[in-house]
Amino acid sequence: MNQVIDRVLIPAADIQAKVVELGEEISADYEGENLLVVGILKGALVFMADLIRAIRIPIQIDFVAITSYGAATTSTGAVRILKDLEQAVEGRHILIVEDIVDTGLTLNYLTENLRSRGAASVKVCTLLDKPARRRVAIHTDYNGFDLPDEFVVGYGLDYAENYRHFPYVAVLRREVYAGTP
Repeated sequence: MNQVIDRVLIPAADIQAKVVELGEEISADYEGENLLVVGILKGALVFMADLIRAIRIPIQIDFVAITSYGAATTSTGAVRILKDLEQAVEGRHILIVEDIVDTGLTLNYLTENLRSRGAASVKVCTLLDKPARRRVAIHTDYNGFDLPDEFVVGYGLDYAENYRHFPYVAVLRREVYAGTP
């Protein structure tokens, strides 16, 4: 196995099958609606690229960069918007696409922010959910996989901007992020 990977949790084939399933469900739920799919950069980029190809209805896309982590491996609790949406959300149905829901702080902030701007609806689609780390209650409408409380990388998820390119989701070796042999 790769020197930085402890083990693969979700193989690439399982991810692709789940993406197709989520795309079909979203397409059925939003048939006839004016859907704006909003990806949270940078982590959701890979998932969102595959997901929008699996959605079979007309959509528009936009991106927001928002963080509660900075360069750390745990949330600081302070949420900041680094890049805002370019499109207006008033009266629009919004589907937020996230790579992983961890503490819930980022998604809670973003969903409330979009609702306050007059969105017709705001729903969340996440590839990964880590409920053991939740600090605020957040509802995910479309959920790929539940995860144990382990530090994962791949398929868009990173550690220090590395390992996003892996086609699977894997547990990162503790010594890689803890700085100990």
